[in-house]
Amino acid sequence: MLLGMTGFGSSTAENDRLSVQAEIRTVNNRYLKISTRYPDFYAKLGSQIEKLLRSAITRGTVNLTLRIDHLNRKSVYLLDDQVVQQYWEQLKKLTEECHLPLPDSLDRLLTLPGAVIDNDSRTHTPESDWPLIEEAIKGALIELTEFRQKEGESAQADLQSSNKTIGEQLETVKQKAPQVVTSYRDRLHQRLTDLLKDQEVELDPDSMIREVSLFADRCDINEEISRLTCHLEQFDTILNSETSQGKKLEFLVQEMFREINTIGSKANDVEISHAVIEMKLAVEKIRENVQNVE
Repeated sequence: MLLGMTGFGSSTAENDRLSVQAEIRTVNNRYLKISTRYPDFYAKLGSQIEKLLRSAITRGTVNLTLRIDHLNRKSVYLLDDQVVQQYWEQLKKLTEECHLPLPDSLDRLLTLPGAVIDNDSRTHTPESDWPLIEEAIKGALIELTEFRQKEGESAQADLQSSNKTIGEQLETVKQKAPQVVTSYRDRLHQRLTDLLKDQEVELDPDSMIREVSLFADRCDINEEISRLTCHLEQFDTILNSETSQGKKLEFLVQEMFREINTIGSKANDVEISHAVIEMKLAVEKIRENVQNVE
């Protein structure tokens, strides 16, 4: 089962105190890149959040946003008087030493670290809120997975079609390959016969056999055909496996293109060349689709 890399999922979990909304967006990336946004109070949960995301997603750029709202109407933020006082004393001392006037407002002091504290932190810890946060993230992952499965089904159909096209063109190559040497031998014999018909020179069979043998060796594509056949079978197996394996498919695409390119460069035949072009087009289509698969 293939999974696409582009998707969106959201979920909300609530208790009598908090409402947690999780939103996950994913886009294509060759590797796994995770970006998260949530209140600083829950920074300790960063490793747990990332572990949860990695358990469900193996490739792509992942953006998680957590919105955590308090359901009670009381203010959850308080000024830490002692910290603000310490900032003020330090500022007062600094202005005296620099012979500068004191500011007429505390606004800037309130933006400094520790000046404003989360009142909720006095009675709750990030760890105590983790079950609710985990529930919201898991819900978003379920919706995201459904989204990505639909995209994966579409990509799988296209990949199977392209893989089938390569297989059909490869059958044409298999049927035509044995005839290439025979056609070359007949053309060579006819050409030499025409050149020597007015000359008192006889055609040397051994020389002709040697030349045909060299040609046959140069254009032998049996190994390439065999390897490409194996790649196509493996590609089909991965497509129908239970897990999405985009990286393996990418590697196989590279190997398939290498074999097809070699067949095109070695086979001296018009029909084989046409088949190679069709196979290359199919491989390029596969390559584009695989980039969207986890």
